[in-house]
Amino acid sequence: MREHANSAEPEIRILAIDNDETFAMRMQENLARHGFEVEWARDGATALRRIAEGDIDAVVLDHVLRAESGLDILPQLIALPDHPPVIYATVSGDNGIAVAALKAGAGGHVLKSNSPDYFDLLAATLEQALERARFRRETADAQEVIRQQRDRAEMLLAEVNHRIANSLGLVGALIRMQSSMTTDRVAIDALHETQMRINAIASVHRRLYTNRQIGTVQVDEYLENLLNELEASIRDDKRPHRVVLAAQPVNLPTDKVVTLGLIVSELVTNAFKYAYGEGVKGEVRVIVEQVGEQLRLAVEDDGAGFDHSGPAKGTGLGTKILTAMAASLKSELTYDPAHHGTRAILVFSVD
Repeated sequence: MREHANSAEPEIRILAIDNDETFAMRMQENLARHGFEVEWARDGATALRRIAEGDIDAVVLDHVLRAESGLDILPQLIALPDHPPVIYATVSGDNGIAVAALKAGAGGHVLKSNSPDYFDLLAATLEQALERARFRRETADAQEVIRQQRDRAEMLLAEVNHRIANSLGLVGALIRMQSSMTTDRVAIDALHETQMRINAIASVHRRLYTNRQIGTVQVDEYLENLLNELEASIRDDKRPHRVVLAAQPVNLPTDKVVTLGLIVSELVTNAFKYAYGEGVKGEVRVIVEQVGEQLRLAVEDDGAGFDHSGPAKGTGLGTKILTAMAASLKSELTYDPAHHGTRAILVFSVD
């Protein structure tokens, strides 16, 4: 019997690794009835070379060989990329050998004999192993398609976030240009606050784009970036205040982060405008902590305080935004009457 056969490709090609050529010939004759074509290799080195040539669908590996055992060869077969399934054959009734082979990666085990029933059993075992191998390949192929589609979707979403951030940045720049051409102080302040609100939203999309996050944003990193930008834009000689952030690394859905950013931006801006006297240094603290399934936001200062039940200062738009944003989180903004200064508190679900 030939050790190599490179003629017409069979439908299912089996490589028998066995030191008994006569037995391999019997295997060839009997398995042909089941639609298998059998090739023979007398040792591991020959088998590995043949498998490297391709077109081997499965391997029947005998435990007893001349210069080595099947357990010596099996790890080398399993280590091959996309290796064919291996059926391990023994003549011994020692279950330990079969267990060792299965643990090493064999796709099945048969007790070797010369009876016709053995070859029928071997054919059935091969069919099961080939079916499992086909299932694994199809599953791997499907997972690869899903992975590629997910990667493409993530790339497209990142590009969308990038474009949204750029568009919002352009709108903010246009508002800044408009405010520079305006002399009315009230109008300038209104445009400036509008720009801050736009920046709060744009910052979310920049973080989604740069971190390749899908649907969630880490609150502490987002707020740190937002508050740095906010402080840099509104701090001056008249309002020389500092913003201090203490936030836990909690991930929130994008829509909630946008809402949270708008609320924090409004509260910090209010503190800068009203908490301290002109030219008086002060601190504005933003504290975010998770308590169970809820997130607790506190924005506080040590300033003059204000009567939040009285009429709103300025245009009142900020108060309306705060009320609407808190309601969208199914919550309500409250104030701590015992705090010296102003402490605004918002508690909402993280889900």
